[in-house]
Amino acid sequence: MTLTDEPVLVREQRGNVLVLRLNRPDARNALNGALMGALGEGLHEAESNPDIRAVVLTGTGDRSFCAGMDLRAFASGESTAPTASPEGQAAFGRFFGGGDIDVPIVGAAQATAVAGGFELLLNCDVVVGADTAKFGIPEVKRGLFAAGGGVYLSQRIPLAVALELALTGDPIDATRAQQLGLINDVVAADKVLDTAVELAERIAKNGPLGLVATKKILRAAISDNDKARAIFMEWQPKVFGSEDAKEGSLAFVEKREPVWKGQ
Repeated sequence: MTLTDEPVLVREQRGNVLVLRLNRPDARNALNGALMGALGEGLHEAESNPDIRAVVLTGTGDRSFCAGMDLRAFASGESTAPTASPEGQAAFGRFFGGGDIDVPIVGAAQATAVAGGFELLLNCDVVVGADTAKFGIPEVKRGLFAAGGGVYLSQRIPLAVALELALTGDPIDATRAQQLGLINDVVAADKVLDTAVELAERIAKNGPLGLVATKKILRAAISDNDKARAIFMEWQPKVFGSEDAKEGSLAFVEKREPVWKGQ
């Protein structure tokens, strides 16, 4: 198989964790229709397969986690729509539009993430970043704006800081990103993937229904407390009345690991 024949997204399942690796290193893993579509299909698979309880999203190479939209393709008039099944397109849209994927997602930024690449990380639930990586939303430098979620950065960090990042387009280093709460952990580049997988495994050990409900409520509460409360009221009886809730309590009493059914 030649380099050009390689898939734009590499999938690897490690136990209950699905690793999705952006695989366009010559283009700094930039997002084109094929890669966005493949990512959407991978996320749809994760939501559809009960054996997958967490996802790790990473990139290929030491140059970039993801450089955002493929500007060369965009400038040439190439379609930027995800090339995928309707389910895959919907999954990518929900993820890129606010992280609305039921399965917890751990970002593993082994290198710099800017523009849409940084926005991919913003839509992950927790993020591990390389100590050499930089992060930013430079879209204004290209006559654009951060339409993949970066313009809502003020929901995550102080307004003055969000405006500085968005209006200058200048990047910040991993230490600053962690201080701002944009990434959770900073490690050496060669430790990023293993650290992210270990974190995903810790998440995947927990009750699937409880994870879905917790993620939905916390994400909604960022911007809409009424929506968060409605989700709480919907999911509380589902989770607390589930077989998994009984199993979790019984496993605690019997001092053993629970066996989850997701129901």
